[in-house]
Amino acid sequence: MTTSIAARSGHLPLASIGCILASMFCFAIVDALAKIVALQYPANEVTFFRMFFGLVPAFAMCCTGTRSLGERIRTLDLKGQTVRALTLLGASAFFFAGLPYMPLGEAVAIAYSETLIVVVLAPFLLREKMTPRGACAAFAGFVGVLLVVRPGGGESNWLGPPLLLCCAFFGALSLIQIKRIRATDDSRTTVFFFSAVGTVVTGCTLAFDWKTPTLHALGVMALIGVFATAGQLLCTVAYRRADAGALAPFNYTSIVWAALFGYAVWGEVIAPLSLTGIVLIVGSAIVVAWQRKLPDGPNA
Repeated sequence: MTTSIAARSGHLPLASIGCILASMFCFAIVDALAKIVALQYPANEVTFFRMFFGLVPAFAMCCTGTRSLGERIRTLDLKGQTVRALTLLGASAFFFAGLPYMPLGEAVAIAYSETLIVVVLAPFLLREKMTPRGACAAFAGFVGVLLVVRPGGGESNWLGPPLLLCCAFFGALSLIQIKRIRATDDSRTTVFFFSAVGTVVTGCTLAFDWKTPTLHALGVMALIGVFATAGQLLCTVAYRRADAGALAPFNYTSIVWAALFGYAVWGEVIAPLSLTGIVLIVGSAIVVAWQRKLPDGPNA
């Protein structure tokens, strides 16, 4: 497999590799910053500020080019984009909700199992056949998930794994929805639309669960929004220039960063069984990404 990866990477533009690596680093920073505030503030509030502060760079991206924002919105697949935005919003909310209860590296790894869930859902939602290779890869990946979330076997609270699995499920629905959206939809407008819908929806929940943030926490949540939008932009640029399957191995560098941040900041150490599970998740997800050409990657 090492030879295969090297061979395929040799055809990748260096700019695409640089963009995807920078994107994964941005997402890892988002995850680490989110865990800091998720330990102190409600998940809906963290999600709201992630969306709200992400609006500014997303709006700035839409102002570039020859088309106005109004023209971009008028030609957007509003129904498809709304479904995609709501499913991705659900994934973000469940991720932030589960972060306080699991080591960062394990939480990110479970979130990445969204690619495997796509394999199971695609025959029902996209009318696609499940190939033997895809089925085997998905089975191996789910065994990896069980090793990571094993009851009482690690540092995880019992509440963390179900929340992160819900995150992966909604992330899978979002990936499937991407294939349903019109191919002509502009990616920059997609990012802006997601941030706008997310801000409105989560803003409506603040009346039910709110804790006034300190200036420091507000600054951290502002950075979450900026880095998340920057990661989405870099990821979009990378996928425009290279094949999604060929980029798949580079996506999982964010798990490495998350594990390093978790160790450096919270002293989290990934147990050997959990590490085995993460390897199974990553390996099987790469196989699925190569086979299906899915836009594999985090949806933060």
